[in-house]
Amino acid sequence: MAAEKKEEKVKKVVVPKQKVDFKTYMRRYWQLYFLLSLPLVYLVVFKYVPMAYVQIAFKKYMIGKNIWTMPWAGDHGFQYFIEAFKKPAFLKALRNTLLLNALDLVLGFPMPIIFALILNELPFKGFKKCVQTIAYMPHFLSWVIIGSLSLQLFAKDSGMVNMLVTSLGGKPIPFLTENAPWVFTYVGWGIWQSFGWNSIVYLAAIAGISPDLYEAAAMDGAGRFQKMWHITLPSLKPTIVVLLIMNLGYIMGGGMERPMALGNRLVSDYSEVIATYVYNAGIKGSQFSLTTAVGLFQSVVGIILILSANFISRKLGERGIW
Repeated sequence: MAAEKKEEKVKKVVVPKQKVDFKTYMRRYWQLYFLLSLPLVYLVVFKYVPMAYVQIAFKKYMIGKNIWTMPWAGDHGFQYFIEAFKKPAFLKALRNTLLLNALDLVLGFPMPIIFALILNELPFKGFKKCVQTIAYMPHFLSWVIIGSLSLQLFAKDSGMVNMLVTSLGGKPIPFLTENAPWVFTYVGWGIWQSFGWNSIVYLAAIAGISPDLYEAAAMDGAGRFQKMWHITLPSLKPTIVVLLIMNLGYIMGGGMERPMALGNRLVSDYSEVIATYVYNAGIKGSQFSLTTAVGLFQSVVGIILILSANFISRKLGERGIW
């Protein structure tokens, strides 16, 4: 007992941390900072320096003139923003962008989740890996290749699908020549191209779920569907929320490769999006200030959507992006 009391009275010796001076610290870790400097230089030169040219949206652009000395557009610099919203072509492109991206989100966002859940339930590992590999492959195809596949499969007269429909006594379906069928063909190709690759994140999240939870559920008599509904899906909830917030920012975005590869003049009322409008009006039409204003508007709305979705997510008790 006396020995125990003596041990209790012994004070712990706290070894003070040795302060490392800046030169010693940099001599020890300079390789890491050198590696970090390369991407930082890239970001500054190619991402942040070009941001100075965003002011083209507020000025009358003149080739060969210094951007800082260009005159302001209109009284307050918002002439091209007002002009864009008066153009029917831009309003049509805005409508199409919102429509197509919203359909992509509503119909395409659940597909990787469903696919990941199905793969998780497959008992044969070899078959599971084979299905995963096949599902990932479309992600590596360019939209030019997918556009040619679309013509081979869905052309009204010579497409494989319509030839099969005609041979069975049906009428050819105008997948690529009428607005409504083309919209769903467009969305379908997008889902097919991306769902396998997007499922990787969910499969990784599922792999991190503790097996003890499934074992406990099995002891309580839970079946496969009950395990998926009460364990797998709730565990995926934080990942789903974060990815949903990020995808909301793309409702006003999107590249021009997909609309240009799948679109044509017969469906131009729905295939013309903001990206193709900027290309046609800005590059072909040399309206640089107008299209810069359109691009800036697109980016600002995307940021507002992300911030709003993140704020709502945090208010509802979910974990947002930050």
